[in-house]
Amino acid sequence: MLSNKRIQELELVMEFEKVEECFKEVSSWIENVGRKRLKETVNLDDSLEMLLQAQKQFKEFDLVASEYCKRGQEALKKMNQWEDFSFVDVHSYRVKLQTYGDQLEEFCTQLDETRHRVCETVRLYEFFDKVKQGICCTEKGAKI
Repeated sequence: MLSNKRIQELELVMEFEKVEECFKEVSSWIENVGRKRLKETVNLDDSLEMLLQAQKQFKEFDLVASEYCKRGQEALKKMNQWEDFSFVDVHSYRVKLQTYGDQLEEFCTQLDETRHRVCETVRLYEFFDKVKQGICCTEKGAKI
């Protein structure tokens, strides 16, 4: 039984090492690219044209960022089996997983919020642009 326990521990450690490589890549991308790009979208431009350009660029970034979020979440799912083991030896791995999971969750939440904010801002500017055009047309009609 002790031998089986050790074999299971070793298998989990080997699996963790594979998953950790994925997390290191995802984590590195989040820190070096993802967070910086999200910060760039904090200040959106004042014109509809510039905002639409920013939205297009964000959509391209969003595709890549969503893929990294998906990869990280899939890796976390693989490690759900760790919950069934109460080995003291795997505690440090659980702590690492929790840290990766927290970072991933925070970034994915920020990505969702930014996606929503960009979309709503574009909708608002489009609405104001239509109102502005309607006012201009009304003013032209009143002058005739």
